[in-house]
Parts: sequence; C-alpha cells; structure tokens
Amino acid sequence: MTDRFRLVPAAYVLLRRGAVDDPGGDGGEVLLQLRRNTGYRDGWWATAAAGHVEARETVVEAARREAAEELGIAIDPADLVPLTAMHRTHRNDEPIDERVDFFFTCRRWSGEPALQEAAKAADLGWFAVDALPERTVPHERFVIESLRAGGPGAITTFGFA
Repeated sequence: MTDRFRLVPAAYVLLRRGAVDDPGGDGGEVLLQLRRNTGYRDGWWATAAAGHVEARETVVEAARREAAEELGIAIDPADLVPLTAMHRTHRNDEPIDERVDFFFTCRRWSGEPALQEAAKAADLGWFAVDALPERTVPHERFVIESLRAGGPGAITTFGFA
C-alpha cells in the first residue's frame, strides 16, 4: 500500500498597488514583511499576510483573518482575486513540508497596513514586482515575479524534480 500524500494548506494575500494587471507591464508593487522569530526563513522577505488555514475555516476566511491579524486591515471577500494554487514540497518527506498554498491578489482593503505582530516581523515595505529583495522566500518570489507576465497560471508546482 502506498502512503497517501498529506498536505498543509495555507493562504497568501498579495497586496498590490500601482500598475494594472497588464502582461509585460511593470507589475506595480507588492507589500512584503521581513520575517523574524518564526523558525522558517527568518531574515527573509515574505508575503505580508499569509498563514495556515485553520480547522473549519475556508481558505478565503483564512486569507481575511491573516490580513487582519498581521496587517490590521479588513478585506471584503469580493476583493480577494484568486491567483494560483501551488502544490509544493521540500522533498524531505516531512508532512509539514508538503503544502498547497492558495495565493490571492488584492487591490482594495480598509485601513492602513501596519505590522501587528512585531515579534514575528521586523519590517514591512512595498517593493516593485521587478525589484524584489534578494532574500525573498523562493516559492513566493516565483509567484510574485510571474505577475509581470500576467500570473503563474491557475495551478503551479514548486520544489518537485
């Protein structure tokens, strides 16, 4: 009998401003946070609002919750635009490292984004899609950089051979 693949779902909200979604355009800017004290990619820039989907919670509810918890903003579900579902792995057979990540873009929200969890994030900043910090979490960089070409596609994979 084959072991079934187990997945950890997560929601990512790419807050965007600037250029419209125009393939070949400049891609505008995305809001990133500098991770610290999390145990995963500390010292790296990452999507400003992201996290695990909790039990009995939809991915849309998770995205909205993470935006409120991490940035202090409110997002209407209609303003979350699905970007891609990413199936990814670290290829180490650890269940925590087998993921399905749901990425949304968002251009409208209520409130001013600000760090709400200073123990987990050292900084917050807007970055041009085509000029991300060198230390941007790799699978997130892959998705963000694809915005210049219109997005990564409905379903993507990352980390597989």
